[in-house]
Amino acid sequence: MSNQPASALNSPRFCNTGNFMRLPKMTDTKDLDFAVFGMPFDTASSYRSGSRFGPSAIRSISAMMKPNNVILGVNILESLKGADYGDVNVTPGYILPTYRAIEEELQPIVDSGIIPIGLGGDHSVTLAELRAIAKKHGPVAMIHFDSHADINDLVFGEKYNHGTPFRRAIEEGLIDPSCSIQIGMRGSLYDPDEHEKAKELGLELIPAHKMREMGLEEVVRQIKERVGNKKVFLTFDIDFVDPAYAPGTGTPEVAGFTSYETLWLVRELKELNFVGFDVVEVLPAYDSGEITSYMAANICFEFISILALKKTRQ
Repeated sequence: MSNQPASALNSPRFCNTGNFMRLPKMTDTKDLDFAVFGMPFDTASSYRSGSRFGPSAIRSISAMMKPNNVILGVNILESLKGADYGDVNVTPGYILPTYRAIEEELQPIVDSGIIPIGLGGDHSVTLAELRAIAKKHGPVAMIHFDSHADINDLVFGEKYNHGTPFRRAIEEGLIDPSCSIQIGMRGSLYDPDEHEKAKELGLELIPAHKMREMGLEEVVRQIKERVGNKKVFLTFDIDFVDPAYAPGTGTPEVAGFTSYETLWLVRELKELNFVGFDVVEVLPAYDSGEITSYMAANICFEFISILALKKTRQ
């Protein structure tokens, strides 16, 4: 049990913060099952900036997390060894060198068979993660929770923006669109055909209103059917969650999902073959009572719980 985080029964939660769930800070990845790392980059944001402070905010409030997931019946660190790997040294204002830094930092983690758990940062950073993942695994399936599809060709005349990463990922052969699915898109659009364009790119897209019509159980069934046994990367934009539950984000959209529904959806994907995960677009300056950061920390916790459950079944 030495790998367990400090218990709040002995060490107050406001002591020794700075790492995710007060896990040890490690750069030696030997024998790790998962590594949490930050990507504090927000230069590619199109409206509110400030998500560069998301990783530290998530880590800070994650001291509230306890290791036992009662619903899945696992203690996440009894069978897993995890660590906080720290932050990638991004280059503020410059996306291409930031991409290189993320990929270079992530590559040895991925190559060692460790599951990376990324904390953003704006959604542009996921492209660099997928580059490292694809070098190890080839094109992977992707599950994308978001209120925006992020498949624009150009934003402000630029190819690299938080609104373009998944078009670039398809062009670069990083994801297999035939096994990938986007969930939760909603809100007004500049291009009324954006959702159809996702399908033209080979992606499946289920907008929020369709999710409500079909029911969340059917949504989960379709996700599983789409992904199958393919290796899968899960990317989670916090604005999938309704701003009543997660106000601290850069481009909020109303009529989203509750915190309960969100955690239930992630948890129901427990049978899938995950090779990586991130949660992005947490913007602390617009948060209220740290509820957005706490939501992100809980989403990470559910993902780690899935990894623990799979390990106990091996």
